[in-house]
Amino acid sequence: MAGFTIQDFLAKKKNGGKITMLTAYDYPFARIVDEAGIDAVLVGDSLGMVVQGLENTLPVTMDEMIYHTRIVSRAVRNAMVIGDMPFMSYHTGISDAVRNAGRFLKEAGASAVKMEGGAEVAGHIRAMTRSDIPVMAHIGLTPQSIHRMGGYKVQGKTDEAAKKLVEEAHAVEDAGAFALLLEAIPMDLARRITEELSIPTIGIGAGVHCDGQVLVLYDVIGLFDRFVPRFVKQYANIRKDALEAVKTYKEEIERGIFPSEEHGFK
Repeated sequence: MAGFTIQDFLAKKKNGGKITMLTAYDYPFARIVDEAGIDAVLVGDSLGMVVQGLENTLPVTMDEMIYHTRIVSRAVRNAMVIGDMPFMSYHTGISDAVRNAGRFLKEAGASAVKMEGGAEVAGHIRAMTRSDIPVMAHIGLTPQSIHRMGGYKVQGKTDEAAKKLVEEAHAVEDAGAFALLLEAIPMDLARRITEELSIPTIGIGAGVHCDGQVLVLYDVIGLFDRFVPRFVKQYANIRKDALEAVKTYKEEIERGIFPSEEHGFK
């Protein structure tokens, strides 16, 4: 069982502490995240873009999410592991939603799931929590709705849109979500939602006033370079270092430097 639990999420909200989250998809990086003391690891369907090279998250399947969540869970000892419900894993009805969410706990070792949507998935959240499946809700920019939204755009910029997001936030809280992810919304709106809710908010491109923050690990360490969102801060450039290492390896083989005597057996 994870060291960091839902009760710890709620306690940090109550006590004014900040929740730390990162998205990771495999064993080696999940170990690093866990050893660094991060509170929660989100196995996001963003793996479609980050590690599969897809244009968006829509093609990612439940089986792929279960696979990645299982190997992340195998690596983690203290952080909470949260599995991301992929496109069409819950859109077809509440029973499908509960069944697929349950797979994350039963087959993949997760402690909770994340699901995009507001009032329209409140019934799903209610049914999941009644089945002892903790749910983190996700509103604002929801990547699975990219076609309806017309791209990756900041949400809640008009008074009407902001009001709707506030209503969505209360709807998922009332349905039983233990936390709410706010993506790409104005900082003042995120602050209002955070102040009005009793459950913690986790921001990604939502400003400093959220109860916690999440980013994709590959963005944080500079490994994903197809595009860098405005809200990302890079703390390292692992891609540059890895590229130089591979180039040096190639050169040493071609020049007869590697392998040397110390790398062989007698």
